[in-house]
Amino acid sequence: MVDFKISEGANSGIKYFCRPNLDPITGTGAKAATGSAIGLEFQILDDARHPDAKLGRDGDRTVGSLYDLIPASAQKRTNPVGAWNTAHIVVHGKKVEHWLNGVKILSYERGSSAFREAVAQSKFKSIPGFGEWADGHILLQDHGDRVSFKNIKIRYTRSKP
Repeated sequence: MVDFKISEGANSGIKYFCRPNLDPITGTGAKAATGSAIGLEFQILDDARHPDAKLGRDGDRTVGSLYDLIPASAQKRTNPVGAWNTAHIVVHGKKVEHWLNGVKILSYERGSSAFREAVAQSKFKSIPGFGEWADGHILLQDHGDRVSFKNIKIRYTRSKP
C-alpha cells in the first residue's frame, strides 16, 4: 500500500514482479537503450493531461490499470491532481488485485488464458514468461515528473502449502 500524489501531466507507476536483468523496451516492445526494470505495473498517470492515457487498448494505460495489459474499472475514483491517492496491490499466489482509494478497480490471475492473451497483445509479447515469474523486485517508476510517495507499506505472508 502506498499513498501517491502527482503533478499536472505526470506519469509514474508501481512495478512489481520486476526482472532488472532484462533489457528495457520501448512503448512498441523494441529494445531500448535506457529504461527501467521489466515487470507488472500499477499505472500512475494524469489521465486528463498525459498522452499515454489515450494509447494502448481500452484504457489499459490509465491510472490504476495493469499497464499495457488490463484497464482499470471505468468507475474508478481518483482525487484531483495535487491531492493524495492510495494505491493498494494485493497478491495471493497468482491472483492479483489493484485497489485505488479503497475500491477494487481490477483483478486478474497471472498465467490464466485471459492474462496470456493480454500479454500477447501488449508490448511485452516478446518477453518469455512475462508477469508469471514466482518472485521479483518492487520499484517506483520514474519518468522525471514530479510525483510524491508516502506511507509505503509492504506486507509479506508466506502462503501455506
